[in-house]
Amino acid sequence: METHAAEAEVPATLEQFLAAVSARAFRFAELGLRHREDALDAVQDAMAKMLAYRDRPAAEWTPLFWAVLRSRIVDLQRRRSFRLKWFSDARDEDGGEIDWADEATPDPAREHDSREAWSRLAGALRGLPARQREAFTLRVLEELDVETTAKVMGCSEGSVKTHLFRAREALQKQLEEFR
Repeated sequence: METHAAEAEVPATLEQFLAAVSARAFRFAELGLRHREDALDAVQDAMAKMLAYRDRPAAEWTPLFWAVLRSRIVDLQRRRSFRLKWFSDARDEDGGEIDWADEATPDPAREHDSREAWSRLAGALRGLPARQREAFTLRVLEELDVETTAKVMGCSEGSVKTHLFRAREALQKQLEEFR
């Protein structure tokens, strides 16, 4: 069974765990919600809900956190689609530039290349169906194992593998010229 590098060194406290996962969680939420403020709200809500699980073993925090965050993202997506349907409150979901405050690279050229690569990947990920995007993000970017990813997504391990395969195939086609 594959393990995430962060799982090898389990944080001593829930606060340390949440601090370590916050930037990645924000990116995951922003990809799913396509709106910075909603992503911040989703991450904050997920972190607040995790406080109730403080006494759980540290090994359970990772799948639990990602499941809580995913659930919050789905709730916000449903609420948004309801608002859009009933009130035609259409917002520009692709507007605004991502703030990369957690990236501290001294070389401006490398920082620019990293931002461009992430922007292209994020754009390609946004074009994927939600389940493929979740499978790719959790398995590849978060490096969760298949079993944990299946628990987070609420599906079978076979489903995770199928979604991941399709996501990789679609991303390869979309990003072919960028390589």
